[in-house]
Order: sequence, then structure tokens, then C-alpha cells
Amino acid sequence: MPKNEREQEMIELLNQSHDWPDDYTFKFVIKTELKSELDQYFEGCTIEEKYSRNGKYTSITVTKKMNSAEEVLDIYQKISTIPGVISL
Repeated sequence: MPKNEREQEMIELLNQSHDWPDDYTFKFVIKTELKSELDQYFEGCTIEEKYSRNGKYTSITVTKKMNSAEEVLDIYQKISTIPGVISL
């Protein structure tokens, strides 16, 4: 269950644009040295990686079959605990 009004709005927007279960595309930018920390959330998924010019950062795109908007938010909340990750 959403904890605040912002989360409820995000759930409503996701529900308007998806019929669950559905594929959802996650996009992140993370320091290259920390990208392995994302693996636990996307086992069995194809992960596209693009490195910055100097290789310090990695842009990551993952498409994963999700069952609900709440499940999508749950992954974003868990990933937000990784230092320096930027969710797009």
C-alpha cells in the first residue's frame, strides 16, 4: 500500500498506462563500480548497458515483466538505497 500521496499518484499513472501484468522498462544511471548491486533485482532479464565516455558511469536499461504498479514502486524504493543511483 502506498505510503504517501505522491506514491498514490505514481500508482494511478502507472495503472493508466499499463494493463498488468505487463513489461515495464526501468532506466538508471549508476557508477560503474556499483552496477552489480542492481543484478539482484533483475535476475533473468536482459540488461542493456552503455558506458560514459570515461567509463565512470553506466546507463542501464532493463525490461521486466511486472505484475502491478506497486511492484514497480517497490523495486524503485529498494534500488534507491544504492548510493549514487539515479532513476530515470
